Formats: sequence, C-alpha cells, structure tokens
Amino acid sequence: MVENPFLIRSVDALQVLDSRGDPTVEVIVVTAGGGIGRAIAPAGASKGKYEAVELRDNDPKKYCGRSVLKAVENVRHFLGPAIQGLDSRKQREIDRTLREVDGTKNKSKMGANAMIATSLAVAKAAAETAKLPLFLYLGGAKSRTLPIPMLNIINGGAHAGNELAVQEFLIVPHNFDSFSEALRAAVETYKNLKKYLKEKYGAQAINVGDEGGFAPPMKMTAEAIEALIQAIKMAGYEPGEDIAIALDAAASHFYDEEKNVYRIDGRELTPEALRKYWLELIERYPIVSIEDPFHEEAFQDFALLTKELRGRVLVIGDDIVVTNVERLRKALEMEALTGVIVKPNQIGTLSETLDFVDEAKSRGIYTVISHRSGETEDTTIAHLAVAVSSQFIKTGAPARGERTAKYNELLRIEHRLGDDALYMGTLVKLGNVK
Repeated sequence: MVENPFLIRSVDALQVLDSRGDPTVEVIVVTAGGGIGRAIAPAGASKGKYEAVELRDNDPKKYCGRSVLKAVENVRHFLGPAIQGLDSRKQREIDRTLREVDGTKNKSKMGANAMIATSLAVAKAAAETAKLPLFLYLGGAKSRTLPIPMLNIINGGAHAGNELAVQEFLIVPHNFDSFSEALRAAVETYKNLKKYLKEKYGAQAINVGDEGGFAPPMKMTAEAIEALIQAIKMAGYEPGEDIAIALDAAASHFYDEEKNVYRIDGRELTPEALRKYWLELIERYPIVSIEDPFHEEAFQDFALLTKELRGRVLVIGDDIVVTNVERLRKALEMEALTGVIVKPNQIGTLSETLDFVDEAKSRGIYTVISHRSGETEDTTIAHLAVAVSSQFIKTGAPARGERTAKYNELLRIEHRLGDDALYMGTLVKLGNVK
C-alpha cells in the first residue's frame, strides 16, 4: 500500500530572531511526500489585551528575558507529537488538535507563537507536497487579486522615539492598474518623503522606526499628514486621487483610563472631543481609513464615528477585535466598524484566522491582512492576502528586508499569475478621495 504523501512525518522547532533582534519560534514540518513547510511567528509591540498570548521565558540571563526556548520545547514535545501522522491537508483537524493540547482560551500554555508557527508550517508543507504555491493551495483558482498596499512611512507611537501620538501614517496607492505600478508609486513617494524630511528637519529625521517608516522629530498629527501630502506631490502624484492617506491611531496607547482622556498633540481630549478631532482631520485631508481611533473597549465610541463616516472613510478595528470572531461579532452587533485588521498570531491558528476573515467578509467588512512590528522574512501573509481576496495588506514601508520580503513575494505572485492577475485598486472604490 502506497503511503499517503500528505501525512506529517516530522515536526521540529528552533529559536530564531525577528526584526528587533528578539527571539521567536520557527517550526519545520515535513510530510511523507517530502513537502517541507517553514513558518516563523512574528511579534507585536502594540498589542491588544485580548490577543492570544505569546510565550516568553522571562529569563533575564537570556536575550534580556525575551527568549522562547519553552515555546520551542512545547512544539518538540507536545504540539509536534500530537499532529505527527495526521494528514497535513486537514487543517481544521490539526488546528483543533493544537488547541486541545494547549487547553486554554488564550493559548497561554503552549504559547500562541508556538501554535501559529506550527499551524502555518503545516499549511506550507501541504502546499509544497501538492506542488502548489500557498495562495493557490489556500484559495484555489479564484485567488488572483492582489491587495492594495497600505504603507506605514511615518512612524509614531509605540513604533518610534518621537512625540507623535498616532502610531502609523500610511500611504494607500489605489488608482493604478496593477499591484506593481502601485508599489512603484509608493516607493517613489517614500524616497521623496526622505528627501523632504532631510531638507526640513535635518539628517536625524530620516532614521527609521520598527516598520521601516521614518521617525522625524514631530509632535503634531497634521504635521505628519502634510509631509505625506508633500511627498506624494513631489513624486508626481495627486494626493487622494492617486495615493490616499490612512492613519493607525492605536489610541489605546495614548488613552488615560483613569481620567478618560486621550493625550494627543499636546492636549487632553475627551472621547467626544477626539471624535470631533478625527472628523476635522478627515474634512481637511484625503484620509480613506482610520484604525483604532479609540481604545480597545470603546465599542460605543467606535460606533458613533462609524455612523458619521459610513460610505466615506473606513473605521478599522485591530485592538478592539484582535482577529477574534467573538470580539468581531460584538463589534458588528454595535455597528462599530467597517474594516478589520487580520493578524494570524493574534488568534494562534490558520483555521481561526480564516474563520475571522469569512465572518468579516460575509458582513461586508473590509479586511486588511497585516504584519507585526516585530517581523521576519516569512512571507505567509502575502499569500494569505491573495488567497482570501483581501482588499488591503499592511506590511510596512518599502524598506527593511522583513518588510520588502512581503512586497517581493506579492510581485512574484503577480508575475506568476500573468494576465490573470487583477489589482484590488481597480475593483474597490475608496471614499473621501479629494
């Protein structure tokens, strides 16, 4: 009897480094048919408190307490043996087995970092065994649309050392015929921004943050937006019409729970005042989306802003939903958002990530497949974005290898698809484009 080539023959793990020099987990899955899947868990600096828990050793003598040797051992001694011999194509069964081994709601026993690396490595091994690229293995023949990139090219908040409260200032190149043309325009804008910042603020302004964006010595939100507009114009494009602007406020990080105020632009704003502040910015600038405009428990404040902006600007949830279907359903019941961030490591398995995407899309919610600030050369999210026909992907500035790895993989996917490739920018009409 011929052995099923998709059976998982071995599972191994090791400690590797992410883009911040912190240890993380890499898992290698090998099938009987010789398929090899490697996946590496990323790590966030700006985390929602409802995320699945990454496991760290907290040993001050090893990597300043950041080592992940226990998570690695959990793969080798518990997760790996539990799925060895299973059919790698049965992703749901495998992910269910991983969750059963862990036995906690937030993946805190085995570690979400151990679990997501294992889950993704299984899918990649199955895809290689089937001799298919991952996006086709996951999405089938319908997978041919490249997402609109949202590029974080000015960093603030937890991602930089300046005084900007807003964490990410992003450009969104949408009015182009192909992903490669959109990416070219984004790179040209990024290079012109570098020139603009250096001339205005000096050489220190072009130091980069965790996600490859610049971290200039700015304090005011509008100052950063104006810089983006100038860079877009310098690159020869029309702000809004060709390249729009998006914000990731990550407001939980400048919220004072005790006083119920948000500290931004040197002021303390009540939730109502902050909502009006966002509306004023949107009236002034070609902003097409705002992510986490309030703290992660502020469903009602999200809902009020969404009501005012529906059909004009996307209100995107990250910390408020953390790739968790239960949190998403609560947000949808309150009509609190029109878009969601999708981060596989927030929930811990591929099948749960896909369930989250399906739930969002079934309700007409836009999806943004996203990296983390602590990233690796792993390119899984590029394939995931195409597999699920996500409207957007967010994976940093066009700089630093762990960011460009994703863009390069999307270029390869576009090249492979050839004439069959579509660009989401030609299919999605963004609002508030001035």
